[in-house]
Amino acid sequence: MEYVYLLLSLVAIVFSADWLVAGAVTIAKRFKISDFVIGAVIVGVGTSFPELVASSIGTIGGESDIAIGNVIGSNIFNVFGILGLTALVMPVAVSRENRRFDLPFGIFVSVLTMLLAYNFTFRSTKAEIDYIDGLLLLACFATFMYFSLKGGKQTKTTSNEVISNKQLAFGICKVVAGLGILIVASRFFLDNAIVIATQWGVNKAFIAITLVACGTSLPELAASVVAAAKKNTQLALGNIIGSNIFNLSLILGISSQIAATPLSPKIEMLSSVDIGWIDFSVMIFAAVVPLILCYKGKLNRWAGAFMFLCFVAYNFYLIYTQA
Repeated sequence: MEYVYLLLSLVAIVFSADWLVAGAVTIAKRFKISDFVIGAVIVGVGTSFPELVASSIGTIGGESDIAIGNVIGSNIFNVFGILGLTALVMPVAVSRENRRFDLPFGIFVSVLTMLLAYNFTFRSTKAEIDYIDGLLLLACFATFMYFSLKGGKQTKTTSNEVISNKQLAFGICKVVAGLGILIVASRFFLDNAIVIATQWGVNKAFIAITLVACGTSLPELAASVVAAAKKNTQLALGNIIGSNIFNLSLILGISSQIAATPLSPKIEMLSSVDIGWIDFSVMIFAAVVPLILCYKGKLNRWAGAFMFLCFVAYNFYLIYTQA
């Protein structure tokens, strides 16, 4: 029966992602905001909602250790896995504004998170994010939101189509319905995938590292691939960059405020395994790679293939070291 549930949830993911992207495009056209900003703010925040809820609930329940590990794993998968696959489907356009602000800001937040975690000294072997660190990360979230919305209003859209109030209302309904179904279906898919993998005797490390990390990022994957298939790669890029910034700044920021003790990074389902400086470094590398590879203002299929190979290599490293 798990196989039927898995198939049904996969179908729901595809259709709900299509609704989400279509609704987001309608909103962008109506308010004349760039597709990237809509992808970063609306789609990015929305698809990061499962990680926010899971981390917050876990922190309240005393399981704050998984918050950093989940965010790092998700950010690496978002770039190397999702953006890599997206570029393979359709080369991703990278605007001048993306290269001047959005991508560098993502790198900045990634580096800042690592520096905060290791107290700017790297003398400690255990990384932690405390209350003050979280406030700084929340400030980064507010800064990105402010400049994104301000810049998005100033960016000309590629369409002159006039969107009526009725079309806008329908678009908002599509976003809300698509996002809601996408989140529920993704969780359903993940739960049944874990059950099936366990029945087949799959390595626990693989389940924790690959299935859980990919499963919690299914909303980002579905939304980005659908956007790319519709040739709206700026929305797909915005989704990835926005999600990564929100994961670090908003999720870790909020989790650190409600945690009784500083956040200490561990991998979900492998709570005895600490995330180390290598994992932080891979996350920073993932943030840097798109800026390096966006030759002539786009991430081509070769860049997509390279990023996806990086994702495969990182997972082999994790599975080998945790086997």
